[in-house]
Amino acid sequence: MKTVATIGRAVVILVITACGADQRFNDNYEEARKVFWSQLYPQGGETLYCGTRFSSTGRRGLNIEHVFPMSWVTRAVGCGRRKECRETSPLFNRIEADLHNLYPTRADLNDARGSFRFGEISGERRMFGDCDFEVDQRQRVIEPRAASRGEIARAMFYMHREYGLTIFRRQGEMLQQWHRRDPPDSMERERNDRIEIIQGNRNPYIDRPGLADQLRF
Repeated sequence: MKTVATIGRAVVILVITACGADQRFNDNYEEARKVFWSQLYPQGGETLYCGTRFSSTGRRGLNIEHVFPMSWVTRAVGCGRRKECRETSPLFNRIEADLHNLYPTRADLNDARGSFRFGEISGERRMFGDCDFEVDQRQRVIEPRAASRGEIARAMFYMHREYGLTIFRRQGEMLQQWHRRDPPDSMERERNDRIEIIQGNRNPYIDRPGLADQLRF
């Protein structure tokens, strides 16, 4: 199925894979939040940006990060502000609730990231203690730790493939490098397995990393 959203003179085609009988996407983000903690991370896990371990009862100060920012999605879908999109767009609600794009992170880092793009920042000015997470407010860029860059790249690639969301060329080529330098590990593969059980689909860039080499932006 294709949904066409017109933004000014630009036409964005959002491609949605036809839902098979085994796909069970959440209807909205609030449903996804509950499933995220109770089924995807029932025993706890590790935060995306800092690699900090947390338990099932030790989630204080944590939040859920959309790796592909929702403000970018509202513009692509053309449904208005986030609240309006939730009220009027089934497509936006499905995108916002997709577990492949959701990761646990510290709330302060989630706020600092906002909708900034990913990049590499010269220097190592750290604002968050031992957490290797840099922010350039002027350039609107964040640089995550090396150990999370592959996961970030594969989540971005999934959103590009699943929904036709735009990744610009320079960003895409950098993400391909991150993907090669930080290949999927056992924890990421297990997460992919869990999402398949919950949601009914997989991130193919985790299963077949070589697919990322075929991407053109």
